[in-house]
Amino acid sequence: MPQITVDYSAELAEAFDRPAFALALHPVVAATVDTKIAACKTRFRRAEETVVADAPAGDALVHVDISLLPGRTPETKARLTEAVLALLTAHLGSINSTALHLSAEARDLDPSYRKV
Repeated sequence: MPQITVDYSAELAEAFDRPAFALALHPVVAATVDTKIAACKTRFRRAEETVVADAPAGDALVHVDISLLPGRTPETKARLTEAVLALLTAHLGSINSTALHLSAEARDLDPSYRKV
C-alpha cells in the first residue's frame, strides 16, 4: 500500500521519464497520506491506442490511480490528487502533443486486499 497505476498514451513513451516520475511521486504520496515511502509501489501501463472525445490524432493522456488502505478523508484524497497533477504537469510540461490530458484519482482498496 499504496498501489499506484499510471496509464499513459503510447506516444509519450519516449518523452515520459517514468522512473523519475515514480521516484518523485512516492515522497508526495507518503507525506500526504501518512505512510512510508517504502510502502509505495508504482506500475506503468502503456496504452497503445487512446481516443479523447472527438479530438484529432495526437492527443495524449496520463491517468494516475492511487489505491489506499481505507481511512483517509475525502479532503486528504483531494489534496493528494492535486499534488499528483502538479507533479505530472512538471514532468510532462515540455512534451509536444496536440493536447495533453492529465487526471488522477485516489480511492480505497477493497477489503479483500492482502499482501505478503
